[in-house]
Amino acid sequence: MTSANTSPANIVPVGELGAVHFIGIGGSGMSGIARIMVMNGVEVSGSDAKESNVVDVLRTLGATVMIGHSADNLGEADTLVISSAIRKDNPELVEAQRRGLRILHRSGALASLMVDRR
Repeated sequence: MTSANTSPANIVPVGELGAVHFIGIGGSGMSGIARIMVMNGVEVSGSDAKESNVVDVLRTLGATVMIGHSADNLGEADTLVISSAIRKDNPELVEAQRRGLRILHRSGALASLMVDRR
């Protein structure tokens, strides 16, 4: 998994993340980052345990959101964003590790959004 080191030299700018998939996209922290990414042209997908108004808004903005967790949900993602609440045996996380995808903690995703801002 990607290191928690978020020094500027280690931060990948959001434009270099490719397609981004969020596990727990409906959560308050994850949904905000996903919303900003999709509004900035990033291809965003994600999964959540249940339907919600937040999930509906993300879909309206253009994100692809699946309910439930499955390795198939990753689709063509290049980067996976997780939070500390995600279990190590989550099938999407396990599949991302198997594929060798870039895996960022939520804080790393936020840093990617902010690295070029002044």
